[in-house]
Amino acid sequence: MPAVTVENPLTLPRVTAPADAVARPVLAVTTAPSGFEGEGFPVRRAFAGINYRHLDPFIMMDQMGEVEYAPGEPKGTPWHPHRGFETVTYIIDGIFDHQDSNGGGGTITNGDTQWMTAGAGLLHIEAPPEHLVMSGGLFHGLQLWVNLPAKDKMMAPRYQDIRSGSVQLLTSPDGGALLRVIAGELDGHEGPGITHTPITMIHATLAPGAEVTLPWREDFNGLAYVMAGRGAVGAERRPIHLGQTAVFGAGGSLTVRADEKQDSHTPDLEVVLLGGRPIREPMAHYGPFVMNTKDELMQAFEDFQKGRLGTVPAVHGMTEKGPDQD
Repeated sequence: MPAVTVENPLTLPRVTAPADAVARPVLAVTTAPSGFEGEGFPVRRAFAGINYRHLDPFIMMDQMGEVEYAPGEPKGTPWHPHRGFETVTYIIDGIFDHQDSNGGGGTITNGDTQWMTAGAGLLHIEAPPEHLVMSGGLFHGLQLWVNLPAKDKMMAPRYQDIRSGSVQLLTSPDGGALLRVIAGELDGHEGPGITHTPITMIHATLAPGAEVTLPWREDFNGLAYVMAGRGAVGAERRPIHLGQTAVFGAGGSLTVRADEKQDSHTPDLEVVLLGGRPIREPMAHYGPFVMNTKDELMQAFEDFQKGRLGTVPAVHGMTEKGPDQD
């Protein structure tokens, strides 16, 4: 995983939870089912089977890959609409080109993040560049959907291009964990992602046998998703492995530990830690739209069908596709 790293983590600021912080218990560990998205790239549905009250403000998250494409195989998504939330696409291996009908876009690769606030609505496309389609290669990433409160659902769209070198790097007291703060803050250290809904998003790499206990905002929920490797979560050391999500209960700290022995192709435990302040509003979600009521959903579909969410730039010579889930 070539996402941003350092030779010696002990040169980084160190983070640990206060001794009197209440440890968050592990409420559940779920296993993500596998499926296909867009034009056929493989995904794991990280939040499948988890009650929304534990996810709020997060809606869904897909682990894209890890897959080694043969020449001609790399796939993306066609043009499709979004309204009412934010998409966060984090590329660990490989390259993705992004463009939206609002003029945003760019190329993201090893450790980069594209943060798109759909707001009132737009069309966008995500696809591997032509040279990667021709050559094939490794592809691995995440896409997270973050809800917007009712007051922000119809805001103007916005795009953030977060380069890997801008993430905040931290470590545990013994240097056994490398923490990449992509958005939000951890122990006063802020990541570059600007969020409307207060959240924290961290990609943590734990060396075999390493353990980290992090301070965690008590008004946030807590989730941990394993992208590679195996380990344990919580003070009770609940086992967890690739493709599983841990749901934490209330408290002021959370703990993750890497097993002493990892799989031969996975030297470390790779985990995404998520926390956010619940919005606690009604949610109406269907396909690419996340609103508060069924009527608002119907309006979103009508607006899309009538071209009010934007048009596909003519330079691509592409026609609009029907609503897509990603």
